[in-house]
Amino acid sequence: MLDADEGPTETQFEFITFSAGNQSFCLEIMQIREIRRWTPVTKLPHTPDDVLGVMNLRGAVIPIFDLSARFGLGETPDNERNVVIVAAAGGTTIGLLVESVSEILSVAKSSIQETPDMKSDAARQAILGVISVGETMVRVVNLDAVLDQDGGGAA
Repeated sequence: MLDADEGPTETQFEFITFSAGNQSFCLEIMQIREIRRWTPVTKLPHTPDDVLGVMNLRGAVIPIFDLSARFGLGETPDNERNVVIVAAAGGTTIGLLVESVSEILSVAKSSIQETPDMKSDAARQAILGVISVGETMVRVVNLDAVLDQDGGGAA
């Protein structure tokens, strides 16, 4: 809990909000490396449906995930507003195809509410918490869980 005199100096977090599967999500701004316009990617055989392929990013080959499909919300429809959010977690850089990027949110730590118990471990792991913004609930994405959903990793 917060001390009574801690209120105005409470830690602020900044998030980039975006839309995927017609839902509002956000990532902590420090995880985001850049936001790029969508361009076709190089498809690889035998990849899950939510892995669109790979992209060359200044000499580094990074996987591109359809975040909407990754979260079970259907494929991201083709749209001129689609963007790829290039993000990093645990030393891994990935791209996330999303419908659009909205705004930067600056919120106090106390404004981030716990993810409700949905009887789904996958849902609780993928979402770190929720932030109420007006009438909208913005979900805070756990980038590590997005990477780990298929149990991936080196053998």
